[in-house]
Amino acid sequence: MSEPVGAASAAAGPTAEAREPVEDWLAQRIADAIPGEQPEALLRALRTLGRWDRRAYEAVAGWSTPLLDEPMRHVAQLANHSKPWIATAAVLAAFGGRRGRNAALAGAAAIAATSFVVNQPMKRAGARLRPDRHALQVPTPRWVPMPTSTSFPSGHSASAAAFAAAVGHVMPELRLPLRVAAATVALSRVYTGVHYPGDVVVGVATGFVVGRTAARLVLRPTPPR
Repeated sequence: MSEPVGAASAAAGPTAEAREPVEDWLAQRIADAIPGEQPEALLRALRTLGRWDRRAYEAVAGWSTPLLDEPMRHVAQLANHSKPWIATAAVLAAFGGRRGRNAALAGAAAIAATSFVVNQPMKRAGARLRPDRHALQVPTPRWVPMPTSTSFPSGHSASAAAFAAAVGHVMPELRLPLRVAAATVALSRVYTGVHYPGDVVVGVATGFVVGRTAARLVLRPTPPR
């Protein structure tokens, strides 16, 4: 799973429907769905979360870590189209025996399911604009092409977490390295400025749930005929 990237204009892609600040729009949607009193407490809570999210983004943008710029750019680009996870699944299926094939199947199923969940209902419902890297002062040496999809949640983070959760459930000995790899991908999305931290957190949580579910379905005993 990946998010479309390139120089396409906002009008040409899903970003044309994006809204900012997303918390105000979400609160209004909830208010429209609940007749009567406006959910002022919910609106205040969402706005508080939004401020924290932007402050965390700005804090990462302010890191003085030029040695990380090139590695993080490479990580962010490598994760496009779930390339590392697909390659890992292929290796497991070819050389991992029955457990490896089950792990590869679980990982592939997790990525496919997460791709649908994130890129269809969640991104359409969230409709959040991508961060403005100029205004928020992300150093340009960190930049990668800005995806044209909406920002919430992070598809790269979701697919990485889904694969790590699914394969790690089938093959616990791979759990730690896969989680480290997934965490690095998730951090790269904020570090390169293409996602807010909140996008990444929700993406990781979604991927983890879908990944564990996919693994359990693959490992479910087949009833005897």
